[in-house]
Amino acid sequence: MPLRTHWLLLTVLVLTLAGALLIQGYTQHMFGIGDDAAGSGGGAAGRVPAAVAHGGPVIDSAVTPARTARPAARTLALTFDDGPDPRWTPQILDVLRRHHVHATFFVVGTEVAAHPALVRQILADGNEIGIHTFTHADLGTIPGWQRSLELREAQLALAGATGKTSSLLRPPYSSVNGALDDRDWDAVTTAGGDGYLTVLTTQDSQDWQRPGVDAIVANATPHGSAGQILLMHDGGGDRSQTVAALDRLLPQLTARGFRFATVGDAVGIPQAMRPASAGDHRLGYALIGTLDASAWVLRVLGWLLLAAGVLAVLRAAAVVTAARRHVRRRGRGWGAPVVEPVSVIVPAYNESAGIEAAVRSLLASDHPVEVVVVDDGSTDGTAELVESLRLPGVRVIRQANAGKPAALNTGIAAASFDLLVMVDGDTVFEPDAVRALVQPFADPRVGAVSGNAKVVNRGGLLGRWQHIEYVVGFNLDRRLFDLGQCMPTVPGAVGAFRRSALLRVGGVSDETLAEDTDLTMALCRDGWRVVYEEGAVAWTEAPASLGALWRQRYRWCYGTLQAMWKHRGALVSRGAAGKLGRRGLLYLLLFQVLLPLIAPVVDVFAVYGLVFLDPWRILGLWLGFLALQAAMGAYAFRLDGEPRGPLWTLPLQQFVYRQLMYLVVIQSVATALAGSRLRWQRMERYGTLTVPAGPSATAAPAQDDRAAAPDLAEAWLEEVRGAADPEGVRYLGTGRTPGLYGEPDAPGPHAPAPAPYGHGAAPYGKF
Repeated sequence: MPLRTHWLLLTVLVLTLAGALLIQGYTQHMFGIGDDAAGSGGGAAGRVPAAVAHGGPVIDSAVTPARTARPAARTLALTFDDGPDPRWTPQILDVLRRHHVHATFFVVGTEVAAHPALVRQILADGNEIGIHTFTHADLGTIPGWQRSLELREAQLALAGATGKTSSLLRPPYSSVNGALDDRDWDAVTTAGGDGYLTVLTTQDSQDWQRPGVDAIVANATPHGSAGQILLMHDGGGDRSQTVAALDRLLPQLTARGFRFATVGDAVGIPQAMRPASAGDHRLGYALIGTLDASAWVLRVLGWLLLAAGVLAVLRAAAVVTAARRHVRRRGRGWGAPVVEPVSVIVPAYNESAGIEAAVRSLLASDHPVEVVVVDDGSTDGTAELVESLRLPGVRVIRQANAGKPAALNTGIAAASFDLLVMVDGDTVFEPDAVRALVQPFADPRVGAVSGNAKVVNRGGLLGRWQHIEYVVGFNLDRRLFDLGQCMPTVPGAVGAFRRSALLRVGGVSDETLAEDTDLTMALCRDGWRVVYEEGAVAWTEAPASLGALWRQRYRWCYGTLQAMWKHRGALVSRGAAGKLGRRGLLYLLLFQVLLPLIAPVVDVFAVYGLVFLDPWRILGLWLGFLALQAAMGAYAFRLDGEPRGPLWTLPLQQFVYRQLMYLVVIQSVATALAGSRLRWQRMERYGTLTVPAGPSATAAPAQDDRAAAPDLAEAWLEEVRGAADPEGVRYLGTGRTPGLYGEPDAPGPHAPAPAPYGHGAAPYGKF
């Protein structure tokens, strides 16, 4: 299969994002500006030449022996480290201009890239620039390759911002010559080999300690007439004391006969700064652009992270609040009990693996039913299998393969009764599911009812994860939609419809791949109420492989996007249609489309934080996020009467299942935006719905005369009440489940599975 363009673009985007985060992580978090005392010597100094340890502060280590130089008497070279800073550097420049003084600024490469115009202003005022590494790294403690990177990138940043390079280097955390140790000397000799002159200091104002203006002035005042290289700072923190002290210091030292000069002028370096080569200028310009872009990417990711967090918390609060209110409505009466027979439509295409179990479970219902199996051109003998069972009340209709919507419409046309249940061929019903499903039709405003679909094949992590998705995601959302009267989907696995409502909306449309969502939205827009009956339980097969899961969810997600677009007019409608649009569609857009699209930011930041930030804090945030999901899961499982054991797989779900759901949504949105048409994809069947032993309950007779339905229903119920079940067969549920799992008197399957993308949410509206 050829590589699709959007996957190529996604790969490029991921690599670009990773690169941007690595750049930001290195430049902003690997090192940083700290107190000058943090890296001051203290190690062995046996390899430092005595001429250097007792020599001048400017060191040329490229020659043997190394040479040093110092300023002439009564010459003071002002130097400023750690800038440029957008607040303090302009104020210091103002003071220097006012007193007609020039200085040398040792700049940090990342700050140069962030404020290139400020660096150009420093030069325009006649000042000199040296480099102070790229990220303020301690050159004595990092490996050789990193020293070269720090110096090279700092030089490129300067070249990109000003078109010039500098031969002056001040290592971060350096001080006087006597403080050099062997590691520092290694860094100095390496720099000398790269053409740098190392500039140390002879006098420290200690303004980095912010001791007060008077103390800074005293520390910066030379004792005697010897030439000095004075250390001050224009970045790295609050430099208000430095600005005030400088304004007092300059006239005082001028009055004492001191001359102020740049380092190059003070020691007679003819060309401390030179024009950069055209290649370095271009590379430097690209470096600055890359750093700007990576900073912008990080800001965008920060906003997306905030949005993802807010959406996740909002959704959790909304569904839990709605579920609590929904619980209080349990046992609500819809009116007189509905006892009329029901037509159950089973569209089937190559469903031989599970069709017998599905049909027998329907006939075991404690409500009168007829079963209409519509074979949609199966090639695996599905129709022949059902016919061979010779079950009363079961009809098989054959048609050429035309798709599920066409099969459903065929079944609707052939149904004998006004109340219709639609069920997939891979689903078995609890004995009371049909009866519970149709009771809301006592209210004439109800046009459709969603049942409670549960996963039957819960073995393994994938089965558990889907089980959690159904319970925590789909069912919690259904309760919310029920309260909001904006149910977007009656699932194909277990749903009931009023035939007259279906006819009013033109039956089941084949315009989308999510025909159940499309149909439900059409009913809502037509003014019918669609409700959720949690007591109508059906058991369905879930995909047993990642490939099958991908195909199923891709179809669901893409079909739901199609249905949302088709029914977008509901956003501006009134009445029931408006509720669907402004509640249901907006909920789907926010929590089933946008949230999965931006939720990967959480994972990206987790990795970023573990590498570059405080890993314990990141771990704490991740555990808090996981605790929110676990709490939602525990509550949802309690509401559904499910054991909570499967929830132990939630942490594992974060690393596989959630990412798969992200990719499904990304693929679906890309396909939708590209305007591509997705073909129907049938899910693989596994035969986990084994055929129960023993005869089924008596089926309702087919009857075209709907006026006779109440009498027929009563007669059917009497027949069922009097019928004995010699095998004592029961189906899945809170009781025992002999047939489905092949073991008599075996406990019903209650297993585990983590929610989609970590929010306990259904990823795309297949509710």
